[in-house]
This record gives sequence, C-alpha cells and structure tokens, in this order.
Amino acid sequence: MQNVNIIAYDNEHQPHIRAIREAVFMQEQGVSPELEFDGLDASAMQVLVAVDGKYVGTGRMLDDGHIGRIAILRDYRGLGLGGRVVQALVDEAARRGYPRVYLGAQTHAVDFYTKLGFTPYGDEFMDAGIPHLAMEKSLV
Repeated sequence: MQNVNIIAYDNEHQPHIRAIREAVFMQEQGVSPELEFDGLDASAMQVLVAVDGKYVGTGRMLDDGHIGRIAILRDYRGLGLGGRVVQALVDEAARRGYPRVYLGAQTHAVDFYTKLGFTPYGDEFMDAGIPHLAMEKSLV
C-alpha cells in the first residue's frame, strides 16, 4: 500500500525526511550537508511517501512555488512514486492559488518532469556540482 501525504517538518517527520535525503542526495550524489539542509525546510510544504508503512520518498515546495528535494530511495524507484510526490505538490499549489510552480531539474530528470507537464526554460546551470535545467508549469 502506498501513501503520499503532505506533512509538516516536525519532530515526528523530520528524521524520515532527513534519512531519505541523506541517502539519495548526500550518499548517492555527493551533495554536502550544508547545501542539502539549507534552513528552508521548516517553512516549506513537505511530502512523505510510505510504502507498506516504510517511508521511502519525499519532496518539498517553498512558499513561492519552488518544488525541490524530490527523492525516492533506490529500491523504490520506477514505481511512479516520484511523479506522485510532484503531483501532490502541484495539486496543493493549485489549491493555494499559485500561478505556477517551478524547479531545477537534474538534466537526467528533464524527461520525467516534461511528462508531468513542466517546460524547460533558460540555460543549463550547475547546482551542487550537478547539471540542472530550470523548468516550470503554469497553473492558470
């Protein structure tokens, strides 16, 4: 059973969010803790994904519609969970009346976000030593 829930970055959920992001971004991709944990989590809208009671994915959205930190543990990729995380954040942004959402997609993930309705704009840029492309989705 899969559950995708919007939650707070509180004492109950913070350890699970941090563990997933440490595994994906820090251990797999070599992102430094200072870049990964930027102090914005407490004010961001968070999503946690559970499969059979185990937390396996997360993502967040800042108040300006910036989606980021989409992470699914390696053993659970390919199940559509990342898309469900992004869609939960997009749906919440629409509910709140945001005109658009945007993100910095790692270049290998551009097709993933394109299938979710995002359009690339601007030039490729580096973030945490990883090539990215800015993408956006209009909600109006």
